[in-house]
Amino acid sequence: CAYQVGRRLLLPGDRMNVTLLTVGSLKERYWREAVAEYEKRLSAYCKFRLIEVKDEKTPDAIDSAASRRVRQKEGERLLEKIDARALVVTLEIQGKKFDSEGFAAEMEKLEERSRGELCFVIGGSLGLSPEVSARAVLHLSFSDFTFPHQLMRVLFLEQLYRSYRIRTGAPYHNCLLYTSPSPRD
Repeated sequence: CAYQVGRRLLLPGDRMNVTLLTVGSLKERYWREAVAEYEKRLSAYCKFRLIEVKDEKTPDAIDSAASRRVRQKEGERLLEKIDARALVVTLEIQGKKFDSEGFAAEMEKLEERSRGELCFVIGGSLGLSPEVSARAVLHLSFSDFTFPHQLMRVLFLEQLYRSYRIRTGAPYHNCLLYTSPSPRD
């Protein structure tokens, strides 16, 4: 059955290929279960896949040269996994911020620009190499806060799923407007 995403009518075989490329693996069962739930939900809207690359061991105390080497090694692994046709979006603390509706609109633009392949990249605990960052057409930030990478995967997947629900007009997304109380005179 066909469905509308933004201005596009998609047939079952037309679904976007969306990859989430991450450094490290999820060790805790509850994170794996949360990711699996969103993978299942996303299957109605896109062909989703999660690719994990090996993380480098990082000592607690690390100097800037060693930090660069870690990001470089992880970056090489990430770049090897990025499809040459993919439009790449990195998740970075200094990236552009959106609210949920804005992200849904941005997803529509990204899908229109892509050739059927979107790749979102979450780096390791020390961030991304400059080479990976340079490959991106968009640097996306969820907050100025630093989040554990396991949690960031789940947050990203929830917002990706929410973006599809917003664009299809599905009832999942409820926007509650907050208005501050009037000052009492």
